[in-house]
Amino acid sequence: MKISMYLVGILTILPIMAVGQSSDSVLSQLFERADTFEQDDDRTYPDVLPDAQKKRELFWAEILDELNKINPEDLDGPDQINYHVFKYVIQDRYDRLRLKTYLIPFNAEGGFYTRPGFMVRRFDFDEEDDYEKYGERMKAVPQYFEDNISLLKDGIESGILSPKLIAENYEVLIQPFLQTPPDSNILYRPYQKLPPNFTEHDITKWKDEGKDILENYIIPAYNEFDAFMREVYIPACPDEIGINKIPGGEEIYRQRISFYTSLDMSPEDVFARGKEEVARIRGEMEQIIEDLGFDGSFDDFLEFLRTDEQFYAKTPRQLLMEASYHSKRIDGLLPAYFNRLPTLPYGVEPVPAAIAPNYTGGRYSGGSWDNHRAGQYWVNTYKLESRPLYVLPSLTLHEAVPGHHLQIALSQELNDLPSFRNETYISAFGEGWALYCEWLGKEMEIYETAYEDFGRLTYEMWRACRLVVDVGMHMMDWSREEAFEFLSSNTALSIHECNTEINRYIGWPGQAVSYKIGELKIRELRKSAEEKLGKEFDLREFHDKVLENGSIPLFLLEQIIMDWMDSRLSP
Repeated sequence: MKISMYLVGILTILPIMAVGQSSDSVLSQLFERADTFEQDDDRTYPDVLPDAQKKRELFWAEILDELNKINPEDLDGPDQINYHVFKYVIQDRYDRLRLKTYLIPFNAEGGFYTRPGFMVRRFDFDEEDDYEKYGERMKAVPQYFEDNISLLKDGIESGILSPKLIAENYEVLIQPFLQTPPDSNILYRPYQKLPPNFTEHDITKWKDEGKDILENYIIPAYNEFDAFMREVYIPACPDEIGINKIPGGEEIYRQRISFYTSLDMSPEDVFARGKEEVARIRGEMEQIIEDLGFDGSFDDFLEFLRTDEQFYAKTPRQLLMEASYHSKRIDGLLPAYFNRLPTLPYGVEPVPAAIAPNYTGGRYSGGSWDNHRAGQYWVNTYKLESRPLYVLPSLTLHEAVPGHHLQIALSQELNDLPSFRNETYISAFGEGWALYCEWLGKEMEIYETAYEDFGRLTYEMWRACRLVVDVGMHMMDWSREEAFEFLSSNTALSIHECNTEINRYIGWPGQAVSYKIGELKIRELRKSAEEKLGKEFDLREFHDKVLENGSIPLFLLEQIIMDWMDSRLSP
C-alpha cells in the first residue's frame, strides 16, 4: 500500500534501520515500549504535575524518532495500517504535550472534577473487593484535585487559560458531588444498594465507610476546589473566547484542526467548506418548507418547530420509548446494508442526571463483553421542551445503529491487533461515520415524515455550521453572540441546545469540525466507488470495507478504499 505524502509531520519517512532487525520487529518493539510506558504511568488518577508531563513529552518524542527510521513500505499490509495509525496517535500526544494544552484540564462538559463520577461505572460492585478499590479511588480525590489546582496555577502564570465563560461552568457541574445527606450524592450510589449476599454487618460497615469518604475526603476536596476557582482562577481568565488569544493559541488551533480532520486541511479550508455546505443544505431545508405549504418565513418555521407541543415528549419515559422505537426499527434493516454485525447488544438509557444540564442531546457510551456491559445509547431527558422528537431518527442513526454502536462494537471484535488499536478512537472517522449514517437513513427510509427529514437536515446543517463557527470563534475573532446567531438562525435546534453547543465548541477547539469533514470524505469515497465500479459496486461490501480496520485516519481510509476499488477491477 502506498500512502500519499501530503500529511506533514505524520508520514515523514527516514529509511534508517537498526542493523539486523526487520521493520516489523522494530515496530512491534515500539508498540510494546509504548504499552509498558502507559502501564507504568497508570495510577489511580494520572500524575498531572510538570515533571510527569515532561517525562511523557520526551518519551513520545523518542518513539516518534524511532518511527521515522522505519520505511512503512517495508511492512506487510496489516502492519502498514498499524504503523500509520500509531504514528498519527503518537504525533498528537507529543504535540499536545509540547504545546502544553494540559494546562487547561477541562472543557464545557467537565474535566478532572467530573472524572470521579465515572468511577461509579467502573465496577460491578458484586464483591467486597469492588468496594475496597472504589474506596481507594475516592480517597485519592483530594491529592488529585490538589495536583490539578497546581496545574491551573501554572496556567495562570503562563497565560494558557480557559475562557472565563467555560471556567465558570464548573459550578453547576460539581453540585452532584457536594450533595448532602449522602443518599443524594452521586458518589454514594454504590453504597445505597449493596449486594444481597452481604451480611447486615457488611452492609453497616460499607455504608459507614461511604459516609466517611464523603465527609472527610470528597466534600472537603470539592469545597477547596470551589474556593480556588471563585477566588483565584476565574478572576484571571480572559473574557475572549478564541484560543488564538492565549500564548501559542493559533499554533494549538492549527494542530487541532490537522488532528481532528486527519487530512491536509487548514482552518481556512474548513471555514470555506463549511460555508459551501451551509448554502447547499439551506436550499434543501427551504424546499421542504415550501412542500409543506407552510405560510411564513424560514425563521417562522424554526419558531414553529421549537414551540409547537406536537414535537415534544411529555415525559422522560415517552422520549426514551420513541428512541427505542427508532432503534429497533433500524436494527431490523441492518442485514440489508451490512454483511457483518457486532455481537454486543446495546440499550437505551437517559443521560446521567449529574451531567445532563450541559450535555448534548445524546451520546453513545461503550460497553464490552469483558465487563459484562452492553453499549448504551444515551438520550438526554433533561429539559424536555428542548428535545424535539423530529430529530430522534437522526440521533438514533448516529449514536446507536448503524452509527457509533455498530462501528465501535465491531472494532472491539477485531482480532490480532496491537492493543492500542482496539482502544483508539479517531474522531474524523468515528464521527464522520456516524454522520454518514444519518445521511444513509434517507436511503433506508427511516425518516417517516417531512418534519423528521427536516430534522435530518437540521442535524446536517448543525455539523456544517460547526465548520464555520468553530473556526470563526477560534481564528477569526467571532464573538459568542455571532456564533450563536449563525447556528440558531440556520438550524431547528432548540435555543437551549444552541447555547450548550456553542459553549462546547469554545471549550473544545477543533473537535466539532471532525463530524462533517469525516462524513464528506466517506460520501466522496462511496461516490467514487459507485462511479468506478458501476454494476460491480456492492453497498454492503463497501460498508464492510470502511469498517473492517476499526478507527483509522481519513487519509488512510482513502487509500484503503482506492486499493479496494483497484483490486475489484483487476482481472
